[in-house]
Amino acid sequence: MGAAKHMEAEPTPDAPNSSNRILIAEDDPISRRMLQAFLTKWGYQVEVAVDGSEAAAKLDEADAPRLAVLDWMMPGLEGPEVCRLVRQTPDRPYTYLLLLTARGQKDDILRGLEAGADDYLTKPFDSQELRARLNVGERILDLQRKLIQAREELRFRACHDVLTGLANREVVLETASREYSRQLREGGSFALVILDLDHFKTVNDTYGHLCGDEVLHEAARRLMASVRSYDTVGRYGGEEFLVVAPATDARGALALAERVRRAIEAPAIITEAGSVRITASCGVAVSECEHALKPDDLLRIADEALYRAKGRGRNRSELAGPAQPAEPLAEGKPAES
Repeated sequence: MGAAKHMEAEPTPDAPNSSNRILIAEDDPISRRMLQAFLTKWGYQVEVAVDGSEAAAKLDEADAPRLAVLDWMMPGLEGPEVCRLVRQTPDRPYTYLLLLTARGQKDDILRGLEAGADDYLTKPFDSQELRARLNVGERILDLQRKLIQAREELRFRACHDVLTGLANREVVLETASREYSRQLREGGSFALVILDLDHFKTVNDTYGHLCGDEVLHEAARRLMASVRSYDTVGRYGGEEFLVVAPATDARGALALAERVRRAIEAPAIITEAGSVRITASCGVAVSECEHALKPDDLLRIADEALYRAKGRGRNRSELAGPAQPAEPLAEGKPAES
């Protein structure tokens, strides 16, 4: 179709792009080999299509290259048609499309850009100009990657506790509400386990808050390692955690609480401030099919069971009895957990 204006003896990339893949779609074998030679020397992993239809198929793959150099005139589908097909699926990762064309008329260039091309290069192409335009594409793709990463981080922070990586209070309570709705539709049972680290204030007072953060992080890790894959674990507040356990009866929920409690109890947690032993108390409540409980009622009786566990010496699990009307807390309830 057309040759490069000049061939350097040995183009050297400023920074190798060996991890970057690029697709070239060119039916002329001489021009295709030239393109491939330059791009390989610049550090690209080159994939080749010999016509427009093959190029469209390759760019439609889940792991398609994010850069593509397309000849305008090709059998099957022309370059602008390939661009139009790629842009028809806007939810896909962005692909930077560069058209190679012998057409220099303004109307032709506008038609290519309107079809979805990001840029164009006239034939016979200048290798340095090609490289400069690809560098522009790399910067655009890099900016998009950073924007996507920032969006995902914001989404994660909106749903998770930053310190422990667990679901935050809102998410775990929403999960409990969904389990209650599912129970009303389908029956079955589900359970809540409220877990509170014993004497955690003493850890902060003795070793400092940074050590306390390490203890919370490790307790969360042990908690996650002790539950089932379909249980939801969240940080409920301070040193309290909440587990939503679907399809769980009283016996299974109490066994789950005890498994978690034992995992947190031993071994000691190694922190920058030294070795710290921590225990946990658990309150367990179950919503049975015959006596479905709203999440608020279930949380209340789980919290009452946790209070009993604290009152009976801590480092233990207590199963809540049947739900009763809410009552004010008895005087003298200890402030320290």
